[in-house]
Amino acid sequence: MFKKYAARAGVVLGTVAMAAGATMGSASAAEGIGYIGTDTTSGSGVWCVQHLANDVARKAGRATVDEDGKWGPRTKAQVVWFQDRLGLKKDGVVGPETGDYLLYLGDQYYGGTGGYCNAKVPSDWRLGAMYVHTRLD
Repeated sequence: MFKKYAARAGVVLGTVAMAAGATMGSASAAEGIGYIGTDTTSGSGVWCVQHLANDVARKAGRATVDEDGKWGPRTKAQVVWFQDRLGLKKDGVVGPETGDYLLYLGDQYYGGTGGYCNAKVPSDWRLGAMYVHTRLD
């Protein structure tokens, strides 16, 4: 009798897990998107980097850059500052690691796991469910 109930419970739990996985969707962001600052130097991806980095800069009391969608020396300097504060490689290029942090720490309306910038900024979403202690805290 116990085996009968255990089997039913296993089927129910398996069905619930499959349904939850189907409704949650993928946590993956923009894997394989070109790096911003080298491959992409204008457009919505650059605007997203500017906007997300500016949000973090405002929280840290730092000046912001124009959100004009054009990559330039001020945007690169803002990215280098952001990378330095997080202990990342300070190359001024937004690849998956820097993108993860921008999406995670920046404006959650545009970033986060489902915001507009989610599909514009390179990311592999390793940070999606983590609390990240930074020197910004």
